[in-house]
Amino acid sequence: MAGDLTIHQAVKINLKLNDMAIRLEKGQRINLEKSTGARLSRFMVGCNWGALKTGRKIEIVDNEGFLGFGRKTHWGDEEIDLDIDLSCVMVDSNGNLVDTLYSPLYNGRIYPNIFSKILPGLPLGSDWSKDKSMYHTPDDTEGDKGGDDGLDNEIITVDLLRVNPVIDQIFFFLDIFDPAGIDFNKVPYAAIRMCEYEGTQTDIKRVTNVFASYDVAKEPQFVGKNALLLGKLYRHNGDWKFAAIGDAFNHSDGIMRNSNLCLTIKKILDSYTK
Repeated sequence: MAGDLTIHQAVKINLKLNDMAIRLEKGQRINLEKSTGARLSRFMVGCNWGALKTGRKIEIVDNEGFLGFGRKTHWGDEEIDLDIDLSCVMVDSNGNLVDTLYSPLYNGRIYPNIFSKILPGLPLGSDWSKDKSMYHTPDDTEGDKGGDDGLDNEIITVDLLRVNPVIDQIFFFLDIFDPAGIDFNKVPYAAIRMCEYEGTQTDIKRVTNVFASYDVAKEPQFVGKNALLLGKLYRHNGDWKFAAIGDAFNHSDGIMRNSNLCLTIKKILDSYTK
């Protein structure tokens, strides 16, 4: 999400999809288990996406040279920033809102006032969940330029052992904040990956295993849709499981640019929590 506040680049983690990773499809449910069969309680959810191509060719400078001598250029695709936000919302067993996790950049300017009118009591944007079970890396407002770099643009780390026992479901979703008029069918590529990692929640050292992935762009059903409900973690008989949802919406209210994060949260609370 872009704004007048300082823009932070997300910590990017190199992820190579292994042969054992599950490629999720809409409606699919999986157990959170390691390859050994042990329960998986600590992992990350990462999103990788590409910047938008305008369809025009431009001269790109490879090397400025010295005093104009030796300058090297090539012709390539013109690309513009694509700001997609990865967020989540947490509810109890009755579908009541407990907490959210979305970019603190939304806390500036007019957004808190608009959000409070649409959804009173919505927490402000934060890097951490209240129970410290989930952490969101800084906001990426550009996407990959020059092709897929194999790195995640935004990441949410999850420690299920620290989740507030009141929380029954955790929903993950994407919103296209900028530019206006862009839908997920126009996004060159976007994917969600669930991975084990080494390090701390705020300092990921190395990804050790990618156990599930979910492609979320260039699909006909995404035409005109700028918000996407990816899936949810949910409690079942004392364990946590994950369900891929894959439903897309068009949430533009005429006041805010492009997709309204608050309206997406309201849609989840109204239609998916029971």
